[in-house]
Amino acid sequence: MSLLIKFESKSARVKGISFHPTRPWVLTSLHSGVIQLWDYRMCVLLDKFDEHDGPVRGICFHHDQPIFVSGGDDYKIKVWNYKQKRCIFTLLGHLDYIRTTFFHNKYPWIISASDDQTVRIWNWQSRNSIAILTGHNHYVMCAQFHPTEDLVASASLDQTVRIWDISGLRKKQMPGGGVPSRPTGAQQAELFGQPDAVVKHVLEGHDRGVNWVAFHHTNPILVSGSDDRQVKIWRYNETKAWELDSCRGHYNNVSSVIFHPNADLILSNSEDKSIRVWDMQKRTSLHVFRHENERFWVLAAHPSLNMFAAGHDNGMVVFKIQRERPAYCVSDNMVYYVKGQQIRKLDLTTNKDVALCKLRHPQPFMQPYFSLSFNPAEGTFLLTSRTHNKDLCAFELYKVPTNSDGSTEAACVKSTGINALWVARNRFAVLDKAQNVSLRDLTNKELRKLENINTAVDDIFYSGTGMLLLRNDDGLQLFDVQQKIVTASVKVSKVRYVIWSKSMEYAALLSKHTLTLVNRKLEILCTQQESTRVKSGAWDDDSVFLYTTSNHIKYAISSGDFGIVRTLDLPLYILAIRGNVLYCLNREATPVEVPIDNSDYKFKLALINKRIDEVVNMVRSANLVGQSIIGYLEKKGYPEIALHFVKDEKTRFGLAIECGNLQIALEAAKKLDEPAVWEALGETALLQGNHQIVEMSYQRTKNFEKLSFLYFVTGNTDKLVKMMKIAQARNDAHGQYQTALYVGDIEERVKVLRNCGQTSLAYLAAATHGYLSEAEELKSELESRQQPVPPIDPQARLLVPPPPVARLDENWPLLASARGAFDAQLLGLGGQSATNRAPGVKPTAPAFAAMEDDV
Repeated sequence: MSLLIKFESKSARVKGISFHPTRPWVLTSLHSGVIQLWDYRMCVLLDKFDEHDGPVRGICFHHDQPIFVSGGDDYKIKVWNYKQKRCIFTLLGHLDYIRTTFFHNKYPWIISASDDQTVRIWNWQSRNSIAILTGHNHYVMCAQFHPTEDLVASASLDQTVRIWDISGLRKKQMPGGGVPSRPTGAQQAELFGQPDAVVKHVLEGHDRGVNWVAFHHTNPILVSGSDDRQVKIWRYNETKAWELDSCRGHYNNVSSVIFHPNADLILSNSEDKSIRVWDMQKRTSLHVFRHENERFWVLAAHPSLNMFAAGHDNGMVVFKIQRERPAYCVSDNMVYYVKGQQIRKLDLTTNKDVALCKLRHPQPFMQPYFSLSFNPAEGTFLLTSRTHNKDLCAFELYKVPTNSDGSTEAACVKSTGINALWVARNRFAVLDKAQNVSLRDLTNKELRKLENINTAVDDIFYSGTGMLLLRNDDGLQLFDVQQKIVTASVKVSKVRYVIWSKSMEYAALLSKHTLTLVNRKLEILCTQQESTRVKSGAWDDDSVFLYTTSNHIKYAISSGDFGIVRTLDLPLYILAIRGNVLYCLNREATPVEVPIDNSDYKFKLALINKRIDEVVNMVRSANLVGQSIIGYLEKKGYPEIALHFVKDEKTRFGLAIECGNLQIALEAAKKLDEPAVWEALGETALLQGNHQIVEMSYQRTKNFEKLSFLYFVTGNTDKLVKMMKIAQARNDAHGQYQTALYVGDIEERVKVLRNCGQTSLAYLAAATHGYLSEAEELKSELESRQQPVPPIDPQARLLVPPPPVARLDENWPLLASARGAFDAQLLGLGGQSATNRAPGVKPTAPAFAAMEDDV
């Protein structure tokens, strides 16, 4: 067995570590003087705090306030607020390096140990020192409060561990156990004269300096680690303290030692580059975890989770020492799982949870069962236990009688094997340590070995009756046990779990950080990469796969759509999905019902399957709101549906333009009232032939040139005359002349040319169009200026536009936006067809286009 490493950081030497009590955070204090805040679940550095001069050795999170305390070689204790990202105050008093700093679980106190041979207790609310514990005659390497009692333990290089009684200090500082009293002058004077903190026991037994000491969380026991390479266990009572035993095995200085919070285990680490796990009862070493090239300096346990962290020369490692995933399997509406020393059954229809039988060979704490396989026809179970040593892997075959209860021991046959699972009602497959797969009967008798397997198999998975999935270095192979052939294969690396849908049509392949959905032929449908570990999953009735990661419940649709259902504080293992309820197991193997909102993936599924009625109902209920669903609809080509979710006017306008919904676009444009918006609306309206909206757009943007041409092509001469007057008022000669051309007003054109100093052109215009009096007047003007009079072309044609046959008041159908069946239903139009499209023109809104085509 090796460490189950969850996170590793690279940094300078780590001298102090503290877990946050509720969030997935860990603080590290470095020999470089920097304090780092890490998220060990997401594996990212959240923040840095750098105010100490020199190494920082002590670090500790407060159990409920957003603060932490640090102590360094600059003789300073600093209290930080991690929300404000700053040091809020500094405590001064120590005269040498500060080794450890810890908060009290109940009172506003900090305890610090220093090379000045003292232990100090501080009140972080009043920001002063309330006690100095003197007596050690060498560096004090560690000092800690008892979790519940008025005791302090300290470890020193003077080779002793001391237990101090601080009940006098508690009574003086916290009368009645409430708010600390403000000390008066008299009390302040008595602070060090009265026995506020007295030595209760001096523990002698180490041959060299003691580096660490820790209280047991419930029992009157201490553990200490020393430079004499020993871990010692001590017991104490009111009158005396004595050494229980020593744990020998480290071959260099023991740096740190702690009790496991949930088991009779002790963890220690050392400068010999190892972490050891000890049996507290037998005082023997259970496991040794070695780390190449790095000495260990500190060890910390999470206050409530099975999580530990160790600091070494080049960073930190966050780890677990045992697997926490419960062994379970699901058969129809029944869930079978292992809890403690029992196999239990949970009925998903009635929520009845009962014990089936008692296990004959329960697994030790650090090696829980790996998997459970159930045979409903015979009422038999296969329980597999695994270690990294293949010789120690084993499985147990349990036959549970029908009248069995939780106290009955079922008949059990135990045998060696890496994995075992059922392939038929009276046959199960076993993978042995030699990587051979064999078939066995109900008595565990080997019938035959599977042949024609041309690869080394390192794991096997259930794949239906008579079928097995074989895992090798390249991926998975689907093997037919009867025909002895490989029927399909897929390249997916390091698959840990395979979960089949109820119809066996789809399978989910779970790797460490990857989810792959395949069909029965092992053809890959979609793949999703996760930043955290993929834990478990189950299929719902619509073939949507719901799965859990370390911190989320997510969904995957075989079409390639993924999304988040909800966040998780702690990992859960999904058993089954019933409606909008997930049935799960937590790490304590306790069934948990988790309500979920499945509207997000139900909506996407309805869109994919073009179930219009369902989509309409979901839109009307308005349960789906958010940028993610809007972005999804736009990306998938359903802007007209996204339109019904959008509240932001700019987004609403963009979607309306995209799907050609001019009315909604016009409403949004009026509210936004921006030139760019009106320009885009005018362009879209012109494509659809809605000249009324085009007119409004040109008016709002004051695009007089385009507006004049619009009036010209629609035959609106009255407004053209107005445009000509507007151009004159604006001194826009070019616009005035062009509008006069559209209207056919010769006098106005001559007038514009004359006013612009184009007398020759004015003369030609007047003479050509038969305005003789104006022509003579202009000719005289030219001659008086001694300018040449241009000759009149006898072949010239008059530039007078023909009058419009009929004024166009209605819009013309150049391009109408297609209205899908979705729009028709939402607007209560039934199945009426939309405005006809021009031949050969593609609609702007493609949603459900196949369903509305006339052909």
